[in-house]
Amino acid sequence: MTYVISDLHGYKLEKLKMLLAKANFGEDDFLYILGDVVDRNNDGGVEILEWLLSQYNAQLILGNHEAMLLYCEFLFDEITDESVAAFDTEKIDILTNYQLNGGDVTLKALSELNKKSPETVADILDYLHDAPLYEAVTAGGKDYFLCHSGIDEFEKGKKISDYPANAFIWAWPELDDEYFDNIITVFGHTPTMNYGEQYRNKIIKTRTWIDIDMGAADGKTEPVLLRLDDMKEFRN
Repeated sequence: MTYVISDLHGYKLEKLKMLLAKANFGEDDFLYILGDVVDRNNDGGVEILEWLLSQYNAQLILGNHEAMLLYCEFLFDEITDESVAAFDTEKIDILTNYQLNGGDVTLKALSELNKKSPETVADILDYLHDAPLYEAVTAGGKDYFLCHSGIDEFEKGKKISDYPANAFIWAWPELDDEYFDNIITVFGHTPTMNYGEQYRNKIIKTRTWIDIDMGAADGKTEPVLLRLDDMKEFRN
């Protein structure tokens, strides 16, 4: 069975494991996290990132918040007089922007982890560098395209490889946007309630796409785990 979840934003690993247990997630199943594990709440998702390092049947697809974290990777470089001197206005702007988007908790947790195990932090950053922007899967006899945000400025017939990376992590689809005719695109990034109060805590399904972001970034709303094979939803 193939499962998807998105925009955990510091969701506690213990609660994610509870959710997977509710779905009877097992060794023969596969989980795709559609971006934005990090930032905003609790430990900023660092515990889940550590867990992902050893999971053979789970994969993070890169989200815009992971991309912003990678922009701040310089914070974990060895501190020297030269590196301090190179901490220019551009880097300060990048860091400030990340902090404004909820990155403080993640940076704090990574900093603490870096004191105990810099190797683990290096492994996490390597994992994020290797995280794919999208995946194509088949489940329940249907084809799916998985990414973080939908596809910005989508054009039918355009090769996926011709889109810039940002197209898959910063898109804000309209309800009437359409993607592939015979492939369902599944994403998060835009909380469904942003499309109207009637969509709060509900997955949105259109003819060509599914939005599964429940808005867990607020720290109060529970994410939803969706099994693609039969469209069954699981919640804590």
